[in-house]
Amino acid sequence: MSGPSPAERFARASARSTHPHTADFAEMQRFELDDFQIAGCHALEDGRSVLVAAPTGAGKTIVGEFAIHLAMLEPGDKAFYTTPIKALSNQKFHELQEVYGDDEVGLLTGDTNINASARIVVMTTEVLRNMLYADSPALRGLRFVVMDEVHYLADRFRGAVWEEVIIHLPPSVKLVSLSATVSNAEEFGDWLDTVRGDTEVIVSETRPVPLEQHVLVRGDLLPLFDDRAGVATAQVNQELLRIRGGNAGGFENNRRAQEYRSARHAGGRRQPRGGHKPLRAAHGPRIERIDRPEVVELLQRNHLLPAIFFIFSRAGCDAAVQQLRRANVRLTSAEERAEIRQIVDELTFTLKDEDLAVLHFWEWRDNLERGMAAHHAGLLPAFKEVVEELFRRKLVKVVFATETLALGINMPARTVVLEKLEKFNGEARVAITSGEYTQLTGRAGRRGIDVEGHAVVQFTEGLDPQSVAALASRRTYPLNSSFRPTYNMAVNLIDQFGRVRAREILESSFAQFQADRSVVGLARQVKDAEESLAGYEQAMTCDRGDFREYSTIRRELSDLEKINRRDATAPRRLRDERQQQIQSLRRRMQRHPCHSCPDREAHARWAERYWKLKRSTDKTRQQIDQRTGTVARVFDRVVEVLAALEYVAIEEDGATVLTPAGRTMRRIYGERDLLVAESLRQGLWEGLDAPSLAALACCLVYEPRRDEAGPGERGLPRGAFRGALDATQTLWQELDDLERDHRLPGSESPASGLAPAMHAWAKGLPLDSVLTLADMAAGDFVRWAKQTIDLLDQISLVAEPKLAKTARTALDAVRRGIVAYTSA
Repeated sequence: MSGPSPAERFARASARSTHPHTADFAEMQRFELDDFQIAGCHALEDGRSVLVAAPTGAGKTIVGEFAIHLAMLEPGDKAFYTTPIKALSNQKFHELQEVYGDDEVGLLTGDTNINASARIVVMTTEVLRNMLYADSPALRGLRFVVMDEVHYLADRFRGAVWEEVIIHLPPSVKLVSLSATVSNAEEFGDWLDTVRGDTEVIVSETRPVPLEQHVLVRGDLLPLFDDRAGVATAQVNQELLRIRGGNAGGFENNRRAQEYRSARHAGGRRQPRGGHKPLRAAHGPRIERIDRPEVVELLQRNHLLPAIFFIFSRAGCDAAVQQLRRANVRLTSAEERAEIRQIVDELTFTLKDEDLAVLHFWEWRDNLERGMAAHHAGLLPAFKEVVEELFRRKLVKVVFATETLALGINMPARTVVLEKLEKFNGEARVAITSGEYTQLTGRAGRRGIDVEGHAVVQFTEGLDPQSVAALASRRTYPLNSSFRPTYNMAVNLIDQFGRVRAREILESSFAQFQADRSVVGLARQVKDAEESLAGYEQAMTCDRGDFREYSTIRRELSDLEKINRRDATAPRRLRDERQQQIQSLRRRMQRHPCHSCPDREAHARWAERYWKLKRSTDKTRQQIDQRTGTVARVFDRVVEVLAALEYVAIEEDGATVLTPAGRTMRRIYGERDLLVAESLRQGLWEGLDAPSLAALACCLVYEPRRDEAGPGERGLPRGAFRGALDATQTLWQELDDLERDHRLPGSESPASGLAPAMHAWAKGLPLDSVLTLADMAAGDFVRWAKQTIDLLDQISLVAEPKLAKTARTALDAVRRGIVAYTSA
């Protein structure tokens, strides 16, 4: 094999001379860097910020790691690496420790604080936002911030945090934004360039491992696209269209299908196992849908494991594992089983035996030893981490997961299987979007291991191959801001910058940038319409008089006559008044000089067009007014509410300043910032013991399922808790009314459904009793417990000394057992 050409050698030497740090870093990597990675590193070495948008698994984090490499070359420089979820932070923390050592890397995730003064700190985005508002000393020396999964700023609940960080980071800090492939990366890059300065946008739509798309029909893996038509055409496989049309018997042109059918005829036709349902193809014969054990067997035979099956329900994931267990599926060797047992026992040795029994640990471990597992939010976070680790080590071969797995965890597979292309969104079953399809199938193909990844869609009744092809062909989705000012944000901005500057900062948000971009298009429509209106006005010009005035009288008369005809049941007095108006307008019209013009009706037709277009243009102008400055207008309403409650004061010169209550609110974050601050100020929670305070904090963070009923009075903790909850509910209602009076959307009522279980847990009751009371999976309980801890921590920092001490006691009481054990 020949070496690089003279031209290639010259290019490399040239790149090394202009970007020596990139060249050194590239030599340290296991893979040769792709063009987009090199471009990102060059931009950073040149002193620019960078936005890298690339498919899942393409290796965009390399650019973030290069920023850390640059920071570590200069003594005293720091780099922060932010992620949207704690599990991702933990994963990155360990990866960076392996490269730079334990002393140089820290972790901050709200409830975990390891080596916070290190030069490299991995953290959740909320932690960095709070540091910025507090003007933390840890920001000194900060040179780079990596924002992994930055497309999270579209998240309805937490997205605003990303924008706050991007806006508030000191200008000297270079930003490395890493995003999934989004269709408006350039727009997002333009905004970053506006608020952060020189930012290079690098978009790659090339997957490092090509993705093969298949449809699984009756035990046959058929290609989704017809290879013979050429990749550029992306034409749907004709066999699939024939099956959809009813000719389910003809697979003549599909070699894999022929081979598989021959093998089945030679060995005798297998009878389906229990639980599978024959499906009828549209307009044609039955299509048998093979069950999961057979699908796993098919993938194993075709060397397509390890695989992730995406099933859009937790119960479905657990049932799938049980189905494989009942069919006695085993995917591991004796050596692998021993290794799995050792790893599981090492990672879970601190859990108590009685808790392990409640969590069905031994059956779970046995399933892992068989090479299969479920992965969803109901699973204990510690158990999820074990599944992820075993899958990464190629010991677990099949994982049945909900779509939460697609959110950035480093867990690639050879194959991704989608059993359905629709999911329940909390209200109805809806089709998955092309963006979701891209995220899910993006897990297929392990760089450095697989030559290609495989996406398999199972044929179901009513499946349209053209629709699947459309999902598979569109690789991008738009990134839309979900930013809106909160009370906490408002007091922090006013405190740091004053109200006028705060307004300007909010007008620089991506939300306003996008609104203004849309206004540009609307303004163009108005400009075009104004030219047409001028033409129509000229066409209806009359030498007898002002035809626009005449046509206005005609329109008023016509509208009033229509109302009178429609409203025949109106009181006689009202109808008489209208009749008088009609007579008056008719007399005015007949007396108008244009009424006697011989071309009157020709002018009138142009006038009609004029008024129709003018009405439409006025509406567009209204839209422009509504969108221009929308974020700042919402901020003004938020400040009005804060002023009404005396969290801010308006001074004589018009300046807005924080009151002592406003200074307290600076440190209260979350959806309920105003309710928490006001409850503390009014002393509603004084006198509560630690378990009752934990239960009440839980009421403020817990979001019940739509169909969930509350515990009712009888299920709630007794004593002071009920009075405190009633007072908090009354206060919420008052605040909700106040918000709506100021044209703000208000909020949901506090939910007491989990209060009995949280109270019991904080009192020290055993796990099995608490989970029975909660009526929820261990993973869900841990998640709400973590959020309760976050709120108790805030209360402990801002409340009066006695309540603060109770909050700290409550926090320690909740952070025990499985809640304390899990790091995610």
